[in-house]
Order: sequence, then C-alpha cells, then structure tokens
Amino acid sequence: MQQFADFLGSQPPFDGLDADDLVRLAARVEVEYFAARSMVVDEDVPRLDHLWVVRTGALEVLDHGQIVDLLGPGDMFGHVPLLSELPPRLGLRAHEDSLCLRIPDPRGFLVHPERLRFTAVETVSRRDRLIRAGGGPDRRLAQLMRPIVWCRPTDRVRDVAARIGEAAHSCALLRTGAGLGIVTDNDFRRRVATGDVSVDAPVAELATVPALTVDEDATQAAGLLQMVEHGVHHLVVVNQSDRPVGVVRVVDLAQAEVRDPLLIRAAIENAATIDELAEASRLLPATIVELRDNGVAGPHIGAVHATVVDAIVRRAIGLRPDDVLSEVPHSWVLLGSQARREPLPRSDLDTALVWADPPGPEATLDKAEAIRAAAGAVLADLRRCGLEPCPNGANADNPLFSRARSGWAAAARAWQDDPTMHGALLLSAMVADSRPITEVPLGRAMTEMIRSHTRTTQFLRAMLSEALGWRPPTGFVRDFVVQHSGEHRGQLDLKSGGLAPVVSLARWVAIATGDAHGTTPERLNRGAERGLLGADEARTLVGAFEDVYSLLLDHEVRALRSGETPTTFIVPKTLDTLTRRHLRESFRAVAAIQNRLDQGWLIRLNEMTPGP
Repeated sequence: MQQFADFLGSQPPFDGLDADDLVRLAARVEVEYFAARSMVVDEDVPRLDHLWVVRTGALEVLDHGQIVDLLGPGDMFGHVPLLSELPPRLGLRAHEDSLCLRIPDPRGFLVHPERLRFTAVETVSRRDRLIRAGGGPDRRLAQLMRPIVWCRPTDRVRDVAARIGEAAHSCALLRTGAGLGIVTDNDFRRRVATGDVSVDAPVAELATVPALTVDEDATQAAGLLQMVEHGVHHLVVVNQSDRPVGVVRVVDLAQAEVRDPLLIRAAIENAATIDELAEASRLLPATIVELRDNGVAGPHIGAVHATVVDAIVRRAIGLRPDDVLSEVPHSWVLLGSQARREPLPRSDLDTALVWADPPGPEATLDKAEAIRAAAGAVLADLRRCGLEPCPNGANADNPLFSRARSGWAAAARAWQDDPTMHGALLLSAMVADSRPITEVPLGRAMTEMIRSHTRTTQFLRAMLSEALGWRPPTGFVRDFVVQHSGEHRGQLDLKSGGLAPVVSLARWVAIATGDAHGTTPERLNRGAERGLLGADEARTLVGAFEDVYSLLLDHEVRALRSGETPTTFIVPKTLDTLTRRHLRESFRAVAAIQNRLDQGWLIRLNEMTPGP
C-alpha cells in the first residue's frame, strides 16, 4: 500500500491530499493487469464508476477504433466521465502488457476531496504529434537502421540470446514457413524469464510471425507512428524487393530527433543501470526544444519537464539499493521550482531528506552521517544524468536539508520562535516549496508540520519582508535596471528581477493560507479566492509570471539549440519594442502590488476567508 501512496501522492490530482487522505486513497486501490491489445474501457459503456491510473506499460485512447493518444505511467483516464456522470466518449485499450491502479470515485471516501485538482485535458492526437515530431529533418529509416542478427528456427533460445547479447542488439530475425519472424529482448523477459518457454526450446516457439516491416524510404516519424499503432518496439526495414536489410528500434528513432516525452519516460522506467538511465536522460533537453518549437505553452513544458525529472530521480533512487537507507523509512523531497513543477531547462535540482526517528534512545549521529553519505551517492548518480545538485547547498546530503523527523520539527519550532535567526527564512522558503516523491505520507507529514509551525504573525511579517526584497528592475524613466559591471554588464537578470518577485509573493501567499501545493499561478489564484489578493492583482501577477517564464524558456531553448550554456540574463535591446514595453509595464504593476501588500498585509490577513 505504501508504494501506491508514494506513486499517487507525487503527481496531480492527488498531490494536494494530506498524508491521512493518501493512506485512505491507497487502501482503496485495486491493481488490474491488462494483456496487450485487451480492452480496459469499451467505447459504448453507459457510465464509469472508477478511474484508472497507469502504473506500468501504456494504454491507447480510442476514438471510434482509431488511436488518438497513448497514456504512460502516471497518466489518468476516466475522471472526466466519472465526475460529469456522462458516458465516456473514448475507449481505452492496452497498448502493451500493463498494470493499472483502479480507484473508485475518491469523493466518496476522502476527508478532503476538495483538495483534488482534476482537470479536463483535451486529448491531442498522437498521430498528429508524431507526424509533427522532429526538430531537425525527418530522416529516412535507411539512415537509422541497425544490422540484422539472423538465426534459424531450430536454434536454441539460450544460443540466440547469447548471439543477440554479443552483437549488442535487442532482436533477431528468422525465416519460417509462415513468413519472416522476429524475437526480441521483450520476448525473453516476458516468456523465458517467467518459465513459459524453456531456454533449450527452439527459438521458433518464441518468435512473432509475421514480423512487421517498413520500407527503407519511410521517414522516422512514419516509422515511430507505425510502432505506436501496432504496439511494437521493432520494425524490420525492407528494400524495394521486399528483402530485409536492417532493423530499427523505438530507441533508435527517439535518439534520431524524434523526441516524445512518453518515449523518454518509458526509457527511464526500463533503465537497468545508471548508464542506461543517463542515456535516457540525455534526451530531455532536445524534447524541451522540440516542444517549444511546436508551439507548446511554456507552463505546460515546465510540467512535462518536471514529470520527466521526477521519473529520473525515482529511478536513480531505485537503482542504488543501500543497506543504510533500507534500514530506516525515509522520504526524498524535491524543493524549489521542481517541487512547483515549473523548472527551466537548466534549473538546479534541490532536494531534502527526512527519515523516521529510531524507536529507541540509541545514538543517531553516526546513523545520520551514514544516511547522508548514501544520499550523496544518489546525487552523484543524478549528476551523471544531467541533473545538477544545488550549488548553494540545498541538497539531501547537507545536514541543513537532511534530518530525522524530530530534527525537522525542532527546526520549525526554532524558526517560529525567532524568524531572525540565521537561515530561518531561507529554510522556511525552501520547505514551503517542497514535494515528497518517495514515502510520500512521511514526507508530507513533515512538510505539513513545518508549515503549520510557521504561520505566526511575526513570522509572516518577516517572510513578507524577505519576499519584498526581490524587486522588479524598474527604471526611473524609460530603461530597466541592468547590471553595471562584471560579465553581465548591460544585461537584465530575468530570474531574480522577473520571476523571483512573483514566485516569492506566491510562496508567502501559500504559507499564509496554509496551502502550499501547486504552481505559482495556482497559489496566486488561491490567494485571490481567499481574499488575500485582489482578483486583478492575481491576474496581473499570473500574467507577469507566465510572460517572464516564457521569455526565459525561449532564451534557454535558443541556447540549447545552438549548443551554448543557457543563462537567465538577457540584453534588453534584443527584445522587440512591444515585448520590452509590455515587460516594463508588468514590472511596474508587480512593484505596485508589492507596495500595497507591504502597507496592508495585516488587514488582508485578518479578513482572509478560512480555508477548507
């Protein structure tokens, strides 16, 4: 049950639930297995009384029998008809062998169902997405195919497996009386490892006949589309004479400019070593570039980015079993922009760790040091995957961010008693932007406890003063305030001058309202709902955040595309006149809201409507 709570509690719409409701949710989960091509939900059923969350594998969304989308681990289906009580318009079929979590209507058994943030997301045709894919030219499959490993139908399974391994390949072809056959590494895992087929059996017992073929002149996007629609991971490439000349794998297409978040997530889930995980992670920057090139909105790209990084972190933790960490319940907690699901391509990875207190009075210093050392090894693995730990020390191996549960509670009390103490406001801000991704109930109990300890009037005033220290770079007359010296002379820091003023205000709103989940725009809108912000103020702040975030994203995407190291600095004169004027007006509006909050925060706080 713990693994269900961890998995569901780390992603929308369940990430807003408290620890107790997560336990209730996990207790009602039913695990269902669906073989490839089997129906999960028929298109003509009258109504649904459950929703489904994909745990492993993939599910096809069907519209009149046609595949219109592909759902991967963490994706949900059935919530829209469940909440609307209307018949489902779409069907659901297993794309491959899949495990799903079947959950009854959670509104009927959760104590705080209002914390669920369901969204009705319009399904985008996966066919259209794949055809549009590819930031560069859509290469022919003849340029991407790999050599063929041949075998005979009578060869033993063990011998063919050895031959595939020696060739560093993942499949072999064979000619049979019924046509061309193929045997893949998935066949070995699914049927040989389970004992269904003996290692000494002829490989023909394991093969799929006929193998799916594709013309060598087909494009990579067309090849990937064919794989998705037929539920395979390999295609046999044939020439004009219909003779096999090579094989392409789904990972070959993904590495050849066709970048799809689902493919990366699948590669991450299937990584058996840190090297394989690092290889899969290297696809992420190109995915971000492609999504932006295809016109995907900045906040959505941030959410996709965060989802992939979550998967990388979980897999890295799972690939490094450690005796020290296995002996004590512990929760990995993400901090900062990753916790808010709004990272930029080059954002650092901020992490924290909380572990359960030992049952007896034994000394814990040595144990704590051993736990932090083990966490440091995981962070080193994540660095290999392209996720840089925080250079300022917000990392799970730092004693400031790595404590037993009682240690975090003591720190929260100290911050409340004296918010002026060194580091109190910084640490509180970091914890306010936190999201546990393993042992979620433990991590969430810690963060909720700290947030509840840090809501005194004295603390909120100190926290607001800290937030107001981030000022937009408004000039006296026409220009922005820019750097006057150093390597960024004449440049504008959009992160500290544009994002930070809005993000810090939204964080203060989250602490004041006692509801710190969600993105910066979601926090600001909740502030308006509770009366802590005016509706116009919230719209202004949300608009400023989204504009600056999109500018920064485009700036970093251009750097990634050209192979340069992205920064958060821009030269204002490189912006067009309209963008420059709009940015200046946004900065001034944010500054005006800061001034109003500085003067009237206590009145707003006293008049704030109570939360759920």
